[in-house]
Amino acid sequence: MALALRCLRPLPSLLHRSSFAMARGLPQAARGCPAPLLEGCRQCVQHMLLSRQLATKKAKGKGQSQAKVNISAALVEDIINLEETSEDMQAVIEALKEDFNRNLNVRTSPGALDHITVMTKDGKFPLNQLGQISQKSPQLMVVNMTSFPESTAAAAKAIRESGMNLNPEVDGTVIRVPVPKVTREHRESLAKLAKQSTNKSKEALRKVRSKSITQVKKFKNKVSEDTIWLLEKQIQQMADEAATEMDKLLAAKTKELLG
Repeated sequence: MALALRCLRPLPSLLHRSSFAMARGLPQAARGCPAPLLEGCRQCVQHMLLSRQLATKKAKGKGQSQAKVNISAALVEDIINLEETSEDMQAVIEALKEDFNRNLNVRTSPGALDHITVMTKDGKFPLNQLGQISQKSPQLMVVNMTSFPESTAAAAKAIRESGMNLNPEVDGTVIRVPVPKVTREHRESLAKLAKQSTNKSKEALRKVRSKSITQVKKFKNKVSEDTIWLLEKQIQQMADEAATEMDKLLAAKTKELLG
């Protein structure tokens, strides 16, 4: 009797673990896993969760809208830093916003000239660090280059090539910048520049996406194909969302410029 009781004693624990595994539908441990899934193997937990996400996506019938992929960054931090990828994409969007606000305005103001980059023999500098910018009238801005007279020609060239449709006139160390009238042609020119800036930003976005996908593919021999597939899909999804935001910014700026 005592022997029988000792044999039966482990059964409740075993039955509990078996029923738990059946109820949860856990996958088998990943090949080469050093520990059983229920003992907390991080690799297996990751495989389990990503496999469930993949199964959900594949279960969608053709013609049905697929749910967004939303992988926890913590689950795949050993493969790629998704938060860093998101920040890099957001940085591209912010740069586009800054370009729109600084350089693409119907009414040219002294502040629009501040950050025009001037190439000098000592390097690149913002115009407002080399000259004193002021507006003499609604039709005229003036840049006083007395502090750096040797950079006067370079500053005039930078203003002319800024894409702001400005034609500076040099008089000694003073640069006069006539403000163009707001014509329909000028508005359309600015709208074209906005489109060009957006296309350049999208190219920068594609580089961020490609860099991230290349990073993921380095692990194709270390993690499952499902994991690689999901990560690539999520990165593409992030890039698509960023591109959509850029299109909205362009639409708003175009409407503002064309009136």
